[in-house]
Amino acid sequence: MATEAQSEGEVPASDSGRRDAICSFVICNDSSLRGQPIIFNPDFFVEKLRHEKPEVFTELVVSNITRLIDLPGTELAQLMGEVDLKLPGGAGSASGFFRSLMSLKRKEKGVVFGSPLTEEGIAQIYQLIEYLHKNLRVEGLFRVPGNSVRQQILRDALNTGADIDLESGEFHSNDVATLLKMFLGELPEPLLTHKHFHAHLKIADLMQFDDKGNKTNVPDKQRQIEALQLLFLILPPPNRNLLKLLLDLLYQTAKKQDKNKMSAYNLALMFAPHVLWPKNVTANDLQENITKLNNGMAFMIKHSQKLFKAPAYIRECARLHYLGSRTQTSKDDLDLTPSRHSKSFQLAKSQKRNRVDSCSHQEETQQRTEEALRELFQHVHNMPESAKKQQLIRQFNKQSLSQTPGREPSSSRVQKRTRSRSFSGLIKRKVLGNQMSEHKDKYATPEAVTMSELKRAIPFWLSNCHNDTNEIEMV
Repeated sequence: MATEAQSEGEVPASDSGRRDAICSFVICNDSSLRGQPIIFNPDFFVEKLRHEKPEVFTELVVSNITRLIDLPGTELAQLMGEVDLKLPGGAGSASGFFRSLMSLKRKEKGVVFGSPLTEEGIAQIYQLIEYLHKNLRVEGLFRVPGNSVRQQILRDALNTGADIDLESGEFHSNDVATLLKMFLGELPEPLLTHKHFHAHLKIADLMQFDDKGNKTNVPDKQRQIEALQLLFLILPPPNRNLLKLLLDLLYQTAKKQDKNKMSAYNLALMFAPHVLWPKNVTANDLQENITKLNNGMAFMIKHSQKLFKAPAYIRECARLHYLGSRTQTSKDDLDLTPSRHSKSFQLAKSQKRNRVDSCSHQEETQQRTEEALRELFQHVHNMPESAKKQQLIRQFNKQSLSQTPGREPSSSRVQKRTRSRSFSGLIKRKVLGNQMSEHKDKYATPEAVTMSELKRAIPFWLSNCHNDTNEIEMV
């Protein structure tokens, strides 16, 4: 029976594991480096930028988030942590103060449950996650409650920082699953934080557009995945780490729904209140948003294997931030030392490319020059009506637009308003100006006049045209 997660086109667990192993470590076959594993991390520069320049990193990510979803001023300020979230249901500052006070008291005791999320706390909770990965076939997992007495024993042991032997048979899978939900429910804020609440509501509204540009009712999954990837990048590291562990567990659980009867949506109903919902609110407070949040949680479970990779353009921006314009053999990682065969292949490929470029250079330059001349004609056509404009248009009409400007003989520029005998002389004098006399050798052939040179001189040329017009009218 095909599972719900597999129906979304996800990779089987075995294939995913092999893929992750390949992406994590690559063994170089170069004899000089044999025996030295090279760590291959596609997000190397992303993580480097996050740790070394957090302000630059946050600005880069948030600017792309606002490109995908519409966040008004207040909601954007909430995402940036500049203002507090206005909770639904009228939860005021008093309740917020009470939660902060209770959190502080728990933190002073050094316990895991009810304390702000830390890496040490995640290490303790990981014992539960690791055990549940081995017991995914239990029917009603995460839905059927466990034994409260055994849960309290397990809770106390985790709070002391002890290593627990869950394989001893003392605890049932439902005890462990219920305690994991209890841990998430007692966090001071949801796992995805209060700051991200409105952003997740907006992600749920991302829909596809039809050919006429009208919004449809079909969710735009690719944009939703991209927005989630960006949001997860700016989560606090402990939240992001635990979220990855949790979503992977729920993804694997949903793949066994034929045994445990827990689909991705059923799991979302169990975990959305702890992962997405603001604290101290009820379903009545959320009203119409509750469906968006539950569907959003189910979506994260189904696509969890894609959500913890930085988008390609973020990787490239981070790489360029450190490496500048240096060309890399790999788009997402540092250069690896190439072998002798690789060097020879690259050299031969470069020589072949140079020969092809040399043969086609003249034809391409001719085409670019013609395009530039057409653009110049359009600029002249848009000039205000004047005698000078009519004169320029007549000179354009005398020459075919497909003709390449010829070489203007080197001459002195002492005379103020020397007229050209040809269209090419006009173009070169007005467009290139002093470049022709200063770089005479560089433009040894007619084809050397390129579009980039013409475009750079267009504003100056047009300015001269306007000046000429004024002089003619004054005369």
